[in-house]
Amino acid sequence: MIEIVEPQLDQASLCEPILLLLPGWFGIESAIVHYVQEIDRLPTLLAWSQKQVVGFLALKQHNEFAAEIYVMAVHPKSHRQGIGRQLVKVAEAELRKLGVEYFQVKTLGSSSQDPNYAKTRKFYESVGFKPLEEFLNLWEGNPCLQMVKKLPPY
Repeated sequence: MIEIVEPQLDQASLCEPILLLLPGWFGIESAIVHYVQEIDRLPTLLAWSQKQVVGFLALKQHNEFAAEIYVMAVHPKSHRQGIGRQLVKVAEAELRKLGVEYFQVKTLGSSSQDPNYAKTRKFYESVGFKPLEEFLNLWEGNPCLQMVKKLPPY
């Protein structure tokens, strides 16, 4: 049984251990440091199972109409169990309450040929995100794919 807790600030200490278990996605130390700093400042949903955090999703709202999944991760032992899907669903409900209409996520673009991120893109497509544009120079040395979805009104 998974319980998703409403978005809260200052959750980095619970999220960082999960990031460290996923070097195929979060293998750059400076990026992990940056994510950890941002998680403490961003509303973050936690997924709990048996008194353990098994996943999280940090939200960044850009304006009254648009927000993004800033960073999301699920413990590797809990992959393919619907936790990511639940986190996205709860995040969307929270954003709809705020009147947010557009939800986005940035991930490694398909021109990188990374098999882990191919799975990531497939996941985001399965929860309704559509590829919008791949930016070759937004992230140094890595193609950034922006994916978006329109949220229904609350």
